[in-house]
Amino acid sequence: MRIAPLTFVLAVGFAAPAFAQSGGVSPLVDSEWLKANAGKDNVVVLDIRDKIKETDLGDKPYIADAVVAPYASAGWRTEVDGIPGMLPPLDQVTKLIGDLGIDNDDHVIIVPWGTDSTEFGGATRVYWTFKYLGHDEVSILDGGWRQFDAAGGTRSASPTEPQPATFEAAPRDELLATTAEVETALKSGVTLVDGRPAEQFEGKSKSPVVRALGTIPGAVNIKHGDLYSGELALFARPETVKALSEGVGLAESEENITFCNTGHWASIAWFGLSEVLGNRQTSMYDGSMAEWTADPARPVENRSGT
Repeated sequence: MRIAPLTFVLAVGFAAPAFAQSGGVSPLVDSEWLKANAGKDNVVVLDIRDKIKETDLGDKPYIADAVVAPYASAGWRTEVDGIPGMLPPLDQVTKLIGDLGIDNDDHVIIVPWGTDSTEFGGATRVYWTFKYLGHDEVSILDGGWRQFDAAGGTRSASPTEPQPATFEAAPRDELLATTAEVETALKSGVTLVDGRPAEQFEGKSKSPVVRALGTIPGAVNIKHGDLYSGELALFARPETVKALSEGVGLAESEENITFCNTGHWASIAWFGLSEVLGNRQTSMYDGSMAEWTADPARPVENRSGT
């Protein structure tokens, strides 16, 4: 697998740097921050890239001093009651994190490939997992491996062998929306944000894990691809997220629930609204359309006219 080199072209809404990176933990850090802070006590670089060995990165395909837990295979998501891609039971996910040598005092820097919005969604989903578990000391490397490599970051021939630690969860239930809460939102008028592509939102196509075409009635669409530039390998800046939010009639501090098919693309919308824009009234529906449509009695709105 070939990873395209990073092209440093600035575009409105995606221009670096991401955020001021001092005086607290930023949701996004850049490669210069990582180069300056990697190796410090209580900074853990978490490489979640999939299929590293299948790339053309030569004999040093890893980030020096990083621990590796691939998004698709390490156990970040699991099937629960027939619904794919769900948050694992607390004992499983906290063991995964502890076995990576991460404890509650560590600042975790999540590193994806940085290829496109779907792939970057692995980082936002793992970030959301840490936040749900009550861990605020977490950031994503904006640009991922592509930015790190282009900036001359130190590479290694093998991943770091972590020393197991104890990680304790303090779940924030307000970040995890259940099916019952989505049903209540339908009645109360809480905004539901569909993070899928327009074709799926409108009901022209669907994921194989979703029973029916369409979306949850009354939902608005913030497409995950609008929140990430694959060319620049950068997440959207606050002003872009604000424009997207206002574009669907969602106020900056308005309660909302993001969803998609299995809580992957939904995490991109959640990250944009909650962490980049700062709307702390945002939660994510983990089961999303896979769980919602599993029961034919739940309503689905098809806007395609078919």
